[in-house]
Amino acid sequence: ILKNIVVFSSGSGSNFQSIINAISTGVLDATITGLITDRENIRAIERANNNNIPYSIVSPKNFDSKNEYELKLLKIINFYHANILVLAGYLKKIPSSVIDVFRNRILNIHPSLLPKYGGKGFYGIKVHEAVIQNGELQSGCTVHLVNEIYDDGPILGQIKVPINSNDTPSDLAQKILAEEHRLYPQIISEFLKTLS
Repeated sequence: ILKNIVVFSSGSGSNFQSIINAISTGVLDATITGLITDRENIRAIERANNNNIPYSIVSPKNFDSKNEYELKLLKIINFYHANILVLAGYLKKIPSSVIDVFRNRILNIHPSLLPKYGGKGFYGIKVHEAVIQNGELQSGCTVHLVNEIYDDGPILGQIKVPINSNDTPSDLAQKILAEEHRLYPQIISEFLKTLS
């Protein structure tokens, strides 16, 4: 049964933690075989260490060529025996060479109701600022498959969150993050069942 997850994260890794928690409570039947990040000294690495999950730091800027970087990335993913790749606040674009190998097996979570407020430049607090600025009455989070275009792949699940008139972007971010932590492990679990 295919259940090896490699997580990609560039920051605090709170979604990474929600997946770890879902595995430890039996909500998600899977194993996180590795964490890949493009940055040092981030909270996600701490979380990996606390849970005995091996990690690798692979940043394009540490390689002489794009090709060299992509080969290294694929080598590490293979070393971790990944069945699926799960992006949890990963800010680098996944190279098309990796997408080719893992076509329809890369998941991402985005803090809006895609296709609204997706695409290049829409990440983190910027999403919530735009949503509030435009007077939206609801927002939420979306889990989707990753393809060559930012936030564009087929949608696997969404949760809607109402927006109150006095919500600030950070209020909205907190509300949506809580839902992300529920939605992501659930969708990953359903998705893995379709693979086996």
